[in-house]
Amino acid sequence: MEAKRRSTRIYDVAERAGVSVGTVSHVLNHPARVTPATRERVLQAIEELGFVRNANASTLAAGHSRNVGLVAIDLGNSMFVDIANGAQSAARPAGLDLLLAGSEDDYETQASKVAFFDEARVSGLILAPMQDSAEQIERFRKHRRPVVVVNYDHKDPGICSVIVDNELAGQLAAEHLLSLGRRRLLFVGGDNPAIQPVHFRWLGVERALRRSGVQAQVEMQNTPDLEPGSGIAVAEQILGLPAEERPDGVIAVTDGLAAGVIEGLTAAGVRVPVDIAVMGCDHNTSAWTGRLPLTTVAMQGREVGETAMQLLLEELDQGPDHEHRRVVLEPHLLVRASTVGWNG
Repeated sequence: MEAKRRSTRIYDVAERAGVSVGTVSHVLNHPARVTPATRERVLQAIEELGFVRNANASTLAAGHSRNVGLVAIDLGNSMFVDIANGAQSAARPAGLDLLLAGSEDDYETQASKVAFFDEARVSGLILAPMQDSAEQIERFRKHRRPVVVVNYDHKDPGICSVIVDNELAGQLAAEHLLSLGRRRLLFVGGDNPAIQPVHFRWLGVERALRRSGVQAQVEMQNTPDLEPGSGIAVAEQILGLPAEERPDGVIAVTDGLAAGVIEGLTAAGVRVPVDIAVMGCDHNTSAWTGRLPLTTVAMQGREVGETAMQLLLEELDQGPDHEHRRVVLEPHLLVRASTVGWNG
């Protein structure tokens, strides 16, 4: 019976290259510390022997890995995919890899993902929660690994955060519909202070109405979640109203809700946007499955991810001397057919 072949070890590479194990380690982890000639000799030995480094052993030896974790609330929402892409593009030049996990809009699932990355000893964590996560953040930070919070205004001066001005997002949405002459607005998604982005978007809508100087009204429709199915249910409630009592403008707190509202209204023969203009509020491309392009508010996802990773890299480099920052990015309106028609 043929003996099982032993995997090539770092000691074998050192012997083939005629250097110490420490020199091989430097080539793998700190190549600038090794002369070009020695580095070339070690790399040639690695290639000849087919050596593959043991990432787990390297992590144990260093106390951390060359990975950064990102936990996002909803990977079905393209905004969080954009955040991940932005973070990855900033991590790559620094020699870091991004590991991605979704919390499925569940606090306990989020806690388990944070714990997993903590146990994996990633170098740092980017967390995109929907509610206060101080306990989870503290678990990670007590091991002296940096955390950057995105899409949630954590307000802890001891960590960095990157947020989009959600109140401005709501204001832009309401101002757009008011500028089109819409005066009976419906805000779909409710106002749950525990879900901070939603709460701030509602505050922005209220601010827009106060500043508008026009006679307009806005009502709120709570939903059990922020998915398209809840938007369809809202459309059914609108259809149950007399025509003169229906809203003429709908602001859905997410694009998924907006897509559901449009689907329910148009299936019943309501003309969008002629009878009712409908818009979303998070620039989620996965919600754009209908025939009518959706007006929305772009939330700068890629820029959020890039900025968060840059802050994380700064903290990794500077250690205790790092100055924590709170970066606020501005959203912008994207006008499409669901509010202005095809010729708008």
